[in-house]
Amino acid sequence: MDEVDEVDEVGDTDGYFGERVAARYDESSGDMFAPDAVAETVDVLAALAGEGRALELGIGTGRIALPLARRGVPVHGIDMSRAMVARLRDKPGGDAIGVTIGDFAATRVPGTFSLAYLVFNTIMNLTTQAAQVACFRNVAAHLEPGGCFVIEVGVPELRKLPPGQSAVPFHVSPTSWAFDLYDVATQTMSSNYVDVVDGRGEYRSIPFRYVWPAELDLMAQLAGLRLRERWDGWGKGPFTSESHRHVSVWEKPADFVGEEPAD
Repeated sequence: MDEVDEVDEVGDTDGYFGERVAARYDESSGDMFAPDAVAETVDVLAALAGEGRALELGIGTGRIALPLARRGVPVHGIDMSRAMVARLRDKPGGDAIGVTIGDFAATRVPGTFSLAYLVFNTIMNLTTQAAQVACFRNVAAHLEPGGCFVIEVGVPELRKLPPGQSAVPFHVSPTSWAFDLYDVATQTMSSNYVDVVDGRGEYRSIPFRYVWPAELDLMAQLAGLRLRERWDGWGKGPFTSESHRHVSVWEKPADFVGEEPAD
């Protein structure tokens, strides 16, 4: 069993995914946890990992890592939130998955991997272009030749914005409202939530940086990776101008020249 490695530079912060979010994360993101959705994702990742190891950036509560590990793929995770990782540890098999606490854009772990992956828009948790570029370079340093980096992320919904509007609501009910705020000049956005509990309103906001597929391809190129596949989802349908998200796969060439992985 691997131990959780504490990275001193991170400190005690869980970022925007502290205890309050972690306690209800699995329920609030319920659609992602549907067995068919998880199985479809894991099928693709297991095939790409082959006989090698997988590195999950933003491993969270183990939605994907646990079933992938049950498929026989050794998984190691990086995550900044100790609260989220604690939920992973409480689940069956969670104590057998190695996790390093740290910023996945910069944190190094020992060894190499045949697969690294970022699912469910997690690349946008890096809120600057520089951090997103650093993430690609960090992944490239961890991948073995021929290894793959997979990202699942939504396509920015700017087509929903009429002139002068910056908000896109995505949930409305009598007791809760959720909406995204966009700044098209800086590619910054935030997801905002208002919940009414016992007659009192509670508000929270999580910042993101949205990113286009072509921009991700350039980041990959800067890191020495090349695009291998792009689908509109885990079912591998064609990515088109009408797609709301994409699953992209970049490959590390066999003749890659770059940084060496951590010892």
